[in-house]
Amino acid sequence: MQGEEIYDLVIVGGGPAGATAAIYSARAALKTAVLDKGLTTGALGITSKIANYPGIDGEIGGAELLAIMRKQAASFGAEFIDDKAIGADFSGEIKQVYGNQGVYQAKAVIIATGSMGRSNLIKGEAEFLGRGVSYCAICDAAFFKDAPIAVTGNSDEAVEEALYLTRFASKVTLLSPTPELRAPEELIAELAEKPNAEILKGAVVREILGEGQVQGIRYLMRAQKDRDMPVNGVFVYLQGGVPVTDWLQGQLEITEAGCIRVNREYETSVPGIFAVGDVLCSHIKQAVIAASDGAIAAIAVEKRLRGKKQMGFDWSK
Repeated sequence: MQGEEIYDLVIVGGGPAGATAAIYSARAALKTAVLDKGLTTGALGITSKIANYPGIDGEIGGAELLAIMRKQAASFGAEFIDDKAIGADFSGEIKQVYGNQGVYQAKAVIIATGSMGRSNLIKGEAEFLGRGVSYCAICDAAFFKDAPIAVTGNSDEAVEEALYLTRFASKVTLLSPTPELRAPEELIAELAEKPNAEILKGAVVREILGEGQVQGIRYLMRAQKDRDMPVNGVFVYLQGGVPVTDWLQGQLEITEAGCIRVNREYETSVPGIFAVGDVLCSHIKQAVIAASDGAIAAIAVEKRLRGKKQMGFDWSK
């Protein structure tokens, strides 16, 4: 998975664009890895009902549809890795994607990170970054051994990170900004059973407090008055609506709106690096359109890696 292993293709993001790209690349016998944070961390995963996806009779939940796509990709040999991309080096012939759990090397990369990034931070979030505010439990959990901490978010990523933190912290409080968590029930139940965990639904963190270091949070719950909670750390897993491109560190050509520029085959300004889906900001946000992007990009990757002059056609095989 990590270290010296070199994939043909690493796909960053497992939404409809990334999962479809994995179906096509793995079926083409390209060694494919997909880095993804969970079923409910993207736009499709948090969609409650979809009734217009081709081939699906009736309504289906977004996370359920995504699970079907991933299962199909895995059946062709695609490897799904639970990790988050935090950086990359696209300068060499072999591209490198840095995750929380290791470095992933590949001959080509497809970026499918979507547009769930945030432009509005919690008050105090930037001030206390690295001084009690974190975005990675695996990286920083040990710093909060036997201390109270807060986790804010409502996705399966937030619940999984909170679960991991219960191994270290004296108490972990998960504050969901929505009345319900958008995560698998078994995962929520596992967290709820932890003796040092508490789940607050409908709790919005308004401010991170402290002097030099995080000392607490101020939150609003169900339209009541603001409340303060003493904590030594805050782990943030909130979602927004801007393209997730910060981890690219300026290596690709990006528009003023933060969207990645691509050509007709979805290749970016760096050869061998492709981008698909909502991170392009170029089309209507529909799962079927994102899936189309992923298919085209994966076929283009195969063409590039195998020296083909043109894309192949499924019906000609």
